[in-house]
Amino acid sequence: MPTITFSLKDIQKLVGKNLTIEELSALLEFGKCELEDYQKDEDEVTVSLGDTNLPYLWSVEGIARMIKGILGKEKGCPKLKTAKGPYKILVDPSVAKVRPYIAAFVAKGCKVDDYLIKQIVQLQEKLCESYGRRRDKLALGVYKYDKIKFPIHYKATHPTSTSFIPLDFKKEMTQQEILEDHPKGREYAWILKDQKKLPLLVDDSKEVLSFPPIINSALTGKIEPGDENIFVEATGTDMDSVLLAINIFAYALSDRGFEINSVEVKYQKKKVVTPASFDDSIKINFANVRKMLGVDINDAEIRKSLEKARYDTAKDSVLIPDYRRDILHEVDVVEDIAIFFGYDRIKESRLSSYSLGETYPLVHFIDKVRELLIGLSVHEIISPILSNKEILYNKMNLKDFGTVEIENMMSETYSVLRSWLIPLLLDFLSKNKHVEYPQNIFEQGLVSVRDVDEVYDYERVAVVLCSEKSDFTKIKKVLNALFLALGLEYKIEEAAHGSFIEGRVGRVSVAGKKVAYIGEMHPSVLQNFGIEAPVAALEINLTELFSLVGKK
Repeated sequence: MPTITFSLKDIQKLVGKNLTIEELSALLEFGKCELEDYQKDEDEVTVSLGDTNLPYLWSVEGIARMIKGILGKEKGCPKLKTAKGPYKILVDPSVAKVRPYIAAFVAKGCKVDDYLIKQIVQLQEKLCESYGRRRDKLALGVYKYDKIKFPIHYKATHPTSTSFIPLDFKKEMTQQEILEDHPKGREYAWILKDQKKLPLLVDDSKEVLSFPPIINSALTGKIEPGDENIFVEATGTDMDSVLLAINIFAYALSDRGFEINSVEVKYQKKKVVTPASFDDSIKINFANVRKMLGVDINDAEIRKSLEKARYDTAKDSVLIPDYRRDILHEVDVVEDIAIFFGYDRIKESRLSSYSLGETYPLVHFIDKVRELLIGLSVHEIISPILSNKEILYNKMNLKDFGTVEIENMMSETYSVLRSWLIPLLLDFLSKNKHVEYPQNIFEQGLVSVRDVDEVYDYERVAVVLCSEKSDFTKIKKVLNALFLALGLEYKIEEAAHGSFIEGRVGRVSVAGKKVAYIGEMHPSVLQNFGIEAPVAALEINLTELFSLVGKK
């Protein structure tokens, strides 16, 4: 749970009202935030943020923006005013397989002091560590604009080819030396493990700005009191996350009075102007709002609540601010309507019927399978039910075998319902290469498979064993132990499957019904995920298996 600190006087100034600490505490609840502490002598407020899906609230500026909507000082979607700058970042194709995406902006016209630097660094660190998954998915850099000569070049270079003086050091170091000897290099080296080339950001005079996502240059990468112009960039592995982080940062500095200048990012085959406008909207039915909330709230009240929550409305759609990408469904908007309408205004209803709850037998069966796997020293993980075709098929050497797609997706990363589980476990392994082996994990959950116009939901469990000794024999031992405990006999027949090594994959059947795949993952699949240790995997259809157990 992220925690931030700021001055009470500062948020009073940003909101335009002399809030008491009690008033602030009550207003924070609208953003699922909680006042943890207030040191009156130091004028320091400490706030914990309960919703990690709202990174725009991880700054005093974001909280102030929310409060201005609640108090009616501003209504609807805040618009980020940007000046078209002559600034460009040229992206070299060499970064495509290392850290492919970058976004940036230039902020001008306000002198920074020690307090503002603290707030800037605080937002930077929260976005990098929490939303950016410890800089792996996303990292931000803040620089002295006046020492940079545009255009900026983003490229990947050999680890020993370039030297510069990193922050907190006084001698030049190569990127390789930074990873080995600099405290930040040692802390985050796992992100770039085994990369033959490393990302580098240089200006047009060949002055190094930073070695993302590790460390900035000592010359340009540290803002100081008195600086008026700032350059901010974000690099990462997910385009949507990079763009959102830059938008959040740009809104925060704009709220401080900075003039925001756009930057054109030129890739090999496209260009992107940042900060970017997502132009996200979602359809909403006011009758559905009343039905879901169980409250006879009129259309005017609904629109007023939406304006307080900083949405705009247009006919049957709600326009979403460019610093938010957490709205995936109409119910997300309805939740905000309820919050800003006021839960205290929703009256209690008496129970109209009484019944006794009971767990489905399938759930008991699933829990038994989970407990057996835990007993076999396999660690359980949980991944999102939403995924994308790149992970489910392209990286797995498979054609789409029936996917339920999101019609109005907000992000390519979460654009489909998962159709099987092994790819998600491999994706998990790819993000944990810095953790020692063996890594033996499983996940149990729902998958959805489309067959023409019909969609079928299945409960499945997948197991992957990742280590130097992982092979067909190892994963078969897991299958043996599991089915023995369940009292089931099975057969393994030779099968063909693009994700597995030919001749090292089988189809598992029980009482003549095919219920699982088992085998060793194909080297090309492991290469697609950047996994260097062998992986053996198993995926079982528990819905089908339970139908057989129930007949025993």
